[in-house]
Amino acid sequence: MPVNDVWKWYKRMAIVYATGVWTMVGTYAVYKYTGRLEDIPVEREKAVPLPEDKTRLFFFTEHSKVVVVCQKDFVPYTTRIYNFISSFNNPGGDE
Repeated sequence: MPVNDVWKWYKRMAIVYATGVWTMVGTYAVYKYTGRLEDIPVEREKAVPLPEDKTRLFFFTEHSKVVVVCQKDFVPYTTRIYNFISSFNNPGGDE
């Protein structure tokens, strides 16, 4: 790539960057001047009391409610697969 092409590319990208920055600064100034830019209060998450039943987990968001039910003495699939594969290397070792 010739040096002149690099210099043209550099100038173009500088113009694009400057346009974006000045657009952002101008928008902020207009909103501040017209009064449309106000401090928005931050909503904090509400404290959810822990359930007495440990097998049910509740996850609340602004748009959804999720209930996860865990089985008693549940063994994850990855642990099951690991135990199955390791039984070939060490038969009778887990007993």
